[in-house]
Amino acid sequence: MSKLKNVSCLFLQVVLLFNLSCSKTASLEGEVIVFDLKIAEDATPALVARILQHTDKPISEIKFEKGTYHFYPDKGFEKFCYISNHGDLMVNTPFPIIDIQNVTIDGQGSTFIFHGVMIPFLINGSSNINVKNVSIDWAQTFHSEGLIVANDETNNTFDMQISDEYPYEIRNDELWFVKEYYQHTIGQSILYDPERKAITFQTEDYTGITTKSKTSIKRNLDKIDYKYEYDRRDVGNKNIGVENRVTVKELKPGLLRVFGHKKKMPPVGNILSMKGEQGLNRVAPAFSVTHTKGFNALNITVHHAGGMGIIAENSEDLILDNFNITPSQGRMVSTTADATHFVGCRGKVVLKNCTFENQLDDASNIHGTYQKIVDVLDEYSIGVRMGHHQQKAFVIGQPNDNLGFVRLSNSFFPYEKSTIKNIQYINNRYQIITLNEKLPNDVKAGDLVENLDGYPDLLVQNCIIRNNRARGLLISNPVNTVIENNFFSTEMEALLIPVESGHWYESGNATNVLIKGNTFQDCQHSGFNRGVIRFDTDDDNQNIAFKNIKIENNTFNQFDNLILQVTNADGLLFEGNTITNSGTFQQLYPENPALRIKASKNIEFKNNTYTGKASKIMESDQALSKLTFQ
Repeated sequence: MSKLKNVSCLFLQVVLLFNLSCSKTASLEGEVIVFDLKIAEDATPALVARILQHTDKPISEIKFEKGTYHFYPDKGFEKFCYISNHGDLMVNTPFPIIDIQNVTIDGQGSTFIFHGVMIPFLINGSSNINVKNVSIDWAQTFHSEGLIVANDETNNTFDMQISDEYPYEIRNDELWFVKEYYQHTIGQSILYDPERKAITFQTEDYTGITTKSKTSIKRNLDKIDYKYEYDRRDVGNKNIGVENRVTVKELKPGLLRVFGHKKKMPPVGNILSMKGEQGLNRVAPAFSVTHTKGFNALNITVHHAGGMGIIAENSEDLILDNFNITPSQGRMVSTTADATHFVGCRGKVVLKNCTFENQLDDASNIHGTYQKIVDVLDEYSIGVRMGHHQQKAFVIGQPNDNLGFVRLSNSFFPYEKSTIKNIQYINNRYQIITLNEKLPNDVKAGDLVENLDGYPDLLVQNCIIRNNRARGLLISNPVNTVIENNFFSTEMEALLIPVESGHWYESGNATNVLIKGNTFQDCQHSGFNRGVIRFDTDDDNQNIAFKNIKIENNTFNQFDNLILQVTNADGLLFEGNTITNSGTFQQLYPENPALRIKASKNIEFKNNTYTGKASKIMESDQALSKLTFQ
């Protein structure tokens, strides 16, 4: 049979499958498509075939008969994607929601099971998109879990039992987990306590597993000359100068011994979660939303994803209501990165009635991007460079957006602003921004720019955030932020509000923040010496970064002392809060005060109740020597 006939037959098969497997009804805006269980073995080809007809045959709603549907990448719509805070790669999707308006996808209580490296929902350049009433899971996970069954501090070995759920092989003494369409090494790892189904207390003493060491032989590397700045953490550079340290031996099928780990040996009975090499292990977020206006997710459960539950970039008006991240099938881990993440988003961002648990990074991270000026080209144009390798191809704004010029050594706020005329994309690291107004007179290479319009009005309300690695909320938002009536129990800070410019280049300070009516239970239990709520900058100066902060009527039931850690703030009210000692774990830093304030002014404490164990409630610098706790 000729290639042309093969293609024709395949096309007819897809069309026939589509016609047999869905029904449609007309509406004023477009058709309502109803898929039934005839496509359940692999729903991908029928979905892709119909969605790609959207221009000629508009769709208003896609419904699924309630059931379980499987999705494979082999017949998915393929597109190369630069995805912020993920790897950049060719991906497949069954839902190519690209340049589409006014569509609702209703799972009607269905479960969608994905196989391999796929993005379930790829939403780009669209508006008014609604997804509701569906659970998302993967047949095989992008991480692996091993039960610690023995350890030997003298010989620096530990043994772990690997269940049949996580197929593996050993290559040159290195452990590789093999999945459908994917594989990974030990890589990044952390311990879970199976009794609590949460991150192990003081896990930083034991993990991550120290899989790398410096190379023993290297010659003339210092002679390599980079004309321009380069990112040493990029996947193409990160292994220069390092080699594998850890080796693995199989004692019997499913029982492995690990050699060469340099921290304390993991305790018996704990579960080691492993997700592969940093920079290579974020390949399949559940939702990717870019350049989209109006996205609503209602009654969604994401049991797993090889990356984030949702990553939204340069989008507007996003509402997640009862959007839940939680593991399934007895697993310790849900998503292998953040539950939710918003970059350069504007309008409203709302997280309400959500549960975010057991993910391997923050519940949410909301910020813009700093981009570094590397060229001042003329009076109106600058060349800018993307700072972090997982921000490649990110376009900082659109015409007429307000661009702020920032020199952090002088101020955490812009020293000047202008509006964007256009942005010329040269490559994924370098773009040319042309402005409507002349550049500031003193602008220079090394200054940063940020999009002052690329921040949202943020509401996080009635959410449960627990049992995950890293923080609860990481927020750099100079517009308005309300965090109210939530529950936090996280292994690092419940709330981290930073100015960060040297690693991730995540822009934004914080102004107009209300933290009200929340419960904080035993946060910071992994071993870090940090506050439950922390305002911090990564530039060591006393410039003001945070303004108009209110922390009211919250409950802190904490095993350790340090509750609030603030620096570089102007205007913070801490009122009506209750601080108690839970006694859940042993204190790690009993010498700490409950409150640590420095490089700040206009700080006030009113009507708070303290029954914790700190011998000294407050610690502050000389400028705040008269500050008292009430």
